[in-house]
Amino acid sequence: MILSEQKKALIEKIGIFYEKLGMQPAAGRIMGLMFVSDRPELTFDEIRELLNISKSATSTALNLLIETGPVEYITFAGDRKRYFKLKTSNWRDALAQRFNNIISFKTLLQEVMETRSDKSTEFNSCLEEFIDFLEYLQQELPSLLKKWEESRK
Repeated sequence: MILSEQKKALIEKIGIFYEKLGMQPAAGRIMGLMFVSDRPELTFDEIRELLNISKSATSTALNLLIETGPVEYITFAGDRKRYFKLKTSNWRDALAQRFNNIISFKTLLQEVMETRSDKSTEFNSCLEEFIDFLEYLQQELPSLLKKWEESRK
């Protein structure tokens, strides 16, 4: 498989996007490759060669992506290779997990507010506003998802 210059540039942009979210550079670039690839499954060696990254970096990044959820692998009868692909069908589950993380963080921040003194009123006010916004998200996101699903019928 040969990547066009446009696809190479997109891979880098997507990689940088994921790096900014805290992902390793190689893992971000693998995500980019999987999004732009015309084939839904790629082997370890194809990924390594297309991105020109070491075996170690490829292995570490793929293990991270499998463990954190956006990538899975499949095998085919009679073929010993593993084929890696994006889990595009589980976006709702991934969104639900992120939503649960937001709720957990909101709960932690509420506990923080219980322990804070009144000495930092400006900071406390900002923190309370953030907690209020997270509360708003908690209330509104389920109905937003439901509205979206109904609009697709």
